[in-house]
Amino acid sequence: MLKSILPALALAAFAATPAFAHITLETQEAPVGGTYKAVLRVPHGCEGSATVKIRVQIPEGVIAVKPMPKPGWTLETVKGKYAASYDYYGTPTSEGVTEVVWSGGKLPDEFYDEFVFRSYLTAGLTPGKHLYFPVVQECETGTDRWIEIPAEGKDADDYETPAPGIKLLPKK
Repeated sequence: MLKSILPALALAAFAATPAFAHITLETQEAPVGGTYKAVLRVPHGCEGSATVKIRVQIPEGVIAVKPMPKPGWTLETVKGKYAASYDYYGTPTSEGVTEVVWSGGKLPDEFYDEFVFRSYLTAGLTPGKHLYFPVVQECETGTDRWIEIPAEGKDADDYETPAPGIKLLPKK
C-alpha cells in the first residue's frame, strides 16, 4: 500500500513547490510592432505573508507604458532614458517608463489578484525570442524576487524564481 501512495505524495509535494506558484503573465505571446496588455497574475504572498508592493522592471524595447490604477493601491512609475530611440507611430521616443510600482495595498496570501499595464513592443525586438519582465514582490514579512532570466537553451521551468515572460511573435 505504501508503494502505491508514494508516487502520489511525491507528485503533491512537487506541485506545491514555489516554482509552480510564481508570478506569471496572462498572455504569454505577443507580436512585435504593436500594443501588449500585460496582466501580471499574483497567486500568493511570501511564505504566508500578505503582498504589499509589486515592482515590475520594463525591459528595453518596451515603450509607451501605461499602468492601470488599482483601488486601494498607490501607483507610481519610474522614468528614464532608453538605450536607443524607438519609433512610436512616427514619433521618435527615447525615454519613458522603466519601472512600475504598485504599493500601499494589501493582498493576503490566501487571495489572488492581477496588476495590469499597457505597452508597445517595438519593431526592433526579435520575433521568436522571449522577453522578460522581472518582478519584485514585497510582503509584510519577506520579499520574493521573480527576476531570473533563462540562459540560452534553458526554460523558465528550469528556475526557482523565474521572471514572467512572453514569446515575441512576428509583426502582424
